[in-house]
Amino acid sequence: MAEHWSAQQLAGALPPLNPLANKYIRGHLHVVAGCSRYPGAAALCAAAGQRAGAGYTSVACSPEAVALVRAFRPSLVASSWDDWNWNAVAAAPRHPAAAVVGPGFDGEDDTCCRLALESLTEAATPLLLDGGALRALATPYGLARAQARGRAQRGPLVLTPHGGEAGALARATGIDDASPAETAPALARAFGAIVAVKGPTTFISDGQRLVEVNEGTAALAKAGTGDVLAGIIGALLAQGAEPFAAAVLGCTLHAWAGNSAAASHGLRSVVPEDVIEALPDAFKQLEG
Repeated sequence: MAEHWSAQQLAGALPPLNPLANKYIRGHLHVVAGCSRYPGAAALCAAAGQRAGAGYTSVACSPEAVALVRAFRPSLVASSWDDWNWNAVAAAPRHPAAAVVGPGFDGEDDTCCRLALESLTEAATPLLLDGGALRALATPYGLARAQARGRAQRGPLVLTPHGGEAGALARATGIDDASPAETAPALARAFGAIVAVKGPTTFISDGQRLVEVNEGTAALAKAGTGDVLAGIIGALLAQGAEPFAAAVLGCTLHAWAGNSAAASHGLRSVVPEDVIEALPDAFKQLEG
């Protein structure tokens, strides 16, 4: 049976702020996202990561997306993934970091698939896969790469599929595509990952524990809000949050921000940018 975290548990999951920290100690979030068809996903994910507390947020995206990301938020450090490699993630091993890969990926694009699969072996940080990266994972080869990452202890793996993506992952691994409450722990065990199956009620599991977050709103049923969630969880991981706690807390903050945005703009009119701008309200609610 799924548990529901208390306000005390959620507050305890938030990494404390060091008053002497610099931007690197606050955590470096690496976002690999945004193909030419979906450039906005990179901007939304990275901007959400900033609002969720990452000290330094860099973006590797398609060449066509670079100008958009820079214009969306000049404080984001954006570069083409043609000029980028995983050495950038390993460049400062003394500082906390995390990577988010897949928002705005085209699951049929060779470059996107390569980057997604490479991340499993090359990212020696907490790693979150979302969006089109999950399509690359939904194969026997993707499963084998994920399991190899676990054996090599390269770092925690977090997957954030919506219901359709969770079904594809389940079918690719021979798991019965049942209810989200059953699918989340089954996928977590198969991939050696923390899995958040997104929906009106989101279920998060590490294969043993199962937590539900049921405080969301229909306002979040908009393209791009999943990119925002990936950025929030990624930022918490980059700040050193325990990975399972980061997933639970990130999903909760996302829900609260959605409700705050809906209170300001109405259920129908909320867009992902509104959810990002409502994150300060969600953190105030958490830290109360």
